[in-house]
Amino acid sequence: MQVGIDGRKVPGAAGRPAIERLDLAKGLGLDGVFYRTVFDMDPDLDAGRLAEHRHHADDLGLYLEAGVGNVNPYAMAEHPHLRRAGDGDTVLGFRRAIEAAAGIGCRELWVVTGGFKNYPGRFAYDRFRTDVDWQAQLAETARFLELLAPICRDHGVHLNLETHEEITSFELVRLIEHVGPDVLGITFDTTNLLQRGENPLSSARRVAPYVRQTHVKDCLLGIGEDGMRYQLRPVGSGALDLEAILRLLQDAGARPNLSLETLTSAAESGGGEDGLHPYLRPLTIEMYDPYWHAMHPDLTSAEFATTVRLAAEGDRRVAEGDIESIPAFAARPFTHADAVAFVQAGAAHLRSLAPVGSVPCTT
Repeated sequence: MQVGIDGRKVPGAAGRPAIERLDLAKGLGLDGVFYRTVFDMDPDLDAGRLAEHRHHADDLGLYLEAGVGNVNPYAMAEHPHLRRAGDGDTVLGFRRAIEAAAGIGCRELWVVTGGFKNYPGRFAYDRFRTDVDWQAQLAETARFLELLAPICRDHGVHLNLETHEEITSFELVRLIEHVGPDVLGITFDTTNLLQRGENPLSSARRVAPYVRQTHVKDCLLGIGEDGMRYQLRPVGSGALDLEAILRLLQDAGARPNLSLETLTSAAESGGGEDGLHPYLRPLTIEMYDPYWHAMHPDLTSAEFATTVRLAAEGDRRVAEGDIESIPAFAARPFTHADAVAFVQAGAAHLRSLAPVGSVPCTT
């Protein structure tokens, strides 16, 4: 089992050269770094500077993973590096990014279908945009992925769609089956699908055959007056049964590296006006709103009930003093030392689980 970290979440990396994230990860006792995009290693995709990252990772004995960016044409303007890389030609920008990543042996590439926004309630998610229907966004995403498929085949690459906050596991599987599992896979974020009401084990079972990369995190759920509460917690302390999740992946033949998506300090992350860490501020899953349910036609009431049970269990743990309450945890100053402890606790928990084996997906 190889346990690494998302390159944007490495404690102490802010303001330092990108390549130093590898040294910081090694110093934390981790096994690799998952740079969210190849542009995070070098914005200009310079072959020499990218090769430096590969050589340095190899020298340190670390795995090196990467990604590309947003494949939803309605949200692509939020990732302007892709169009810029193609001198205005977005498809060419993707081609150049894919070629650059493949050139340093990164052929499992993260992509995403939206981006979480700092807006209230449902408007934080591209799924609930009022200018374009979500089904139209999915259709255009499928069309664009079909344009990229020949490029991926030429370079032996998978574009691995993240189980991101705006999309469901059902929709991701349909995209993969439509375009082809030879060019598409899954970056499995272990908690995001809870924001779509999905049970972690059920969603893991659905996507497991296609998982090639991961973002591993944990969360606490609770019941609030306006919906279900969701808050990130150190891996191993929250609502997830990660041992069962990893076993489901193994049973489906998936052997991804486990890349922690933890938290940098409040100072590095940028606190909000209320002084709370932006990623410890709890999110609300609007389960009392009929419109929310209408936007999740694949989700059965039986599965959603098991998710609500996880929230009730979270409330029980808080009431019994087994775990810190959501408001108390959100109010933590969350220093650099806290961020380091968050990483190390997660890595220790994953390594304590029953061995499942891990080899990089390279084909």
